[in-house]
Amino acid sequence: MKVSGFTFLKNGQMLGYPFVESIQSILPIVDEFVVALGPCDDDTEAMLLAMNEPKLKMIYTQWNDKMKDRGYVYGQQKMIAQFNCTGDWVFYLEADEVVHEDDLENIHTAMQKHLNDDQVEALVFDYLHFYGNKNSYLWSPGWYRRAPRILKNSIRSYAPDGLFWLILEKNKVGRYPKAALVNATMYHYGWVRSEAEMNQKSKQVQQYWNKSHTKIDYSKISQKIIKEFKHTHPQVMKQWLGEVEGVYRADSNYHPTRKEKKHLLMLHLERFFGIEMSKKHYKLVR
Repeated sequence: MKVSGFTFLKNGQMLGYPFVESIQSILPIVDEFVVALGPCDDDTEAMLLAMNEPKLKMIYTQWNDKMKDRGYVYGQQKMIAQFNCTGDWVFYLEADEVVHEDDLENIHTAMQKHLNDDQVEALVFDYLHFYGNKNSYLWSPGWYRRAPRILKNSIRSYAPDGLFWLILEKNKVGRYPKAALVNATMYHYGWVRSEAEMNQKSKQVQQYWNKSHTKIDYSKISQKIIKEFKHTHPQVMKQWLGEVEGVYRADSNYHPTRKEKKHLLMLHLERFFGIEMSKKHYKLVR
């Protein structure tokens, strides 16, 4: 079994992504790691080269700034990296996603188990979306709880944006992949970087969704969906996360938007009926 890791990057250092730590987190279980690297105005390329990692494969790309439809540029860059993978499995990591070292064995075992199972096209991770600081994460149906990140390289797939895949079957309309649980967690740190870095990111990428930048203020969120994280973080993130005490505290005077009120109602229904209502970009078959 051969496994390819992959991601895409542009100005990762400037925008505060822990991309080196992200890549390092799965290097023990991949045979190669492909990076589609767009034009950078920072030290992203130098940081990648400084890893001196023989498994790393760089593909230099261009970004189409005229494409402003629903983040399709992200899908294009994601697929450039994926199309250069040679493994039986392709393992996608966004540059702010990290795998815990304690989960590596489970992930490798799941790939081996389902390698020859034709009913399984993808493997799905549980998600922790950290917010504000390393001690806090979000729990709401407005933030996906599970997502596929590993896909078989032998099926016809494409990404309409950076978040998910569609499977093409006999040239029909794309469908979500058939998936199995991998029994591992993806640690998402995008909303832990500084507000300055998050706002810089927004200024650079909102154009690809045909949107204008709106200032991001971490405190403008409901405290009801912020939970305390009481376990350990991946070892590779220790320095990046630093030391901080306590759960992140939101603005107590904040009034949720109509969409957020909908998610709070859904959260209440989940608790009352024991159901799970977050968006799913896969069909669970195992």
